[in-house]
Amino acid sequence: MKPTKMRNNLIYQATYQTKSKQLGSALSKELHKKYGKRSVRVIEGDSVKILRGEFKGVDGKIAKVSTQKSSVAIEGVKKEKTKGDKFDVYIHTSNLVVTSLNSEDKWRISKLEGKDPRKQPKTETKSESTKETPKETKGVEKSKKEGDKE
Repeated sequence: MKPTKMRNNLIYQATYQTKSKQLGSALSKELHKKYGKRSVRVIEGDSVKILRGEFKGVDGKIAKVSTQKSSVAIEGVKKEKTKGDKFDVYIHTSNLVVTSLNSEDKWRISKLEGKDPRKQPKTETKSESTKETPKETKGVEKSKKEGDKE
């Protein structure tokens, strides 16, 4: 089998998990400097700029992600049918640059920053709160003892 045919089979007949990984898009220069990564998997809510095609130069937020088509629908990017109906235009993720990230997913942001997302900062706050409570109880006990003496 020819190499091009093999590559096409790998791309177009890939599993859902593999297709999901193929939905990466380049980061803008600012985000590239901040995170030290060149690309990221796009999700709904990311702001992107279109680099190629009919809608070149258009900025918008990602409205839908289609893993089956390996492309995304962007808010404001629509075409009109002859009857007047409008429909979403799906654009391949390789033709996009991510200008700002959807920061709702803390796991994703910590992975981008190079931190271990499994280590949550909640454990630190619990240890700090346990340290403070014994001090407070000692002060309360002292004041009770002083009250007893009087």
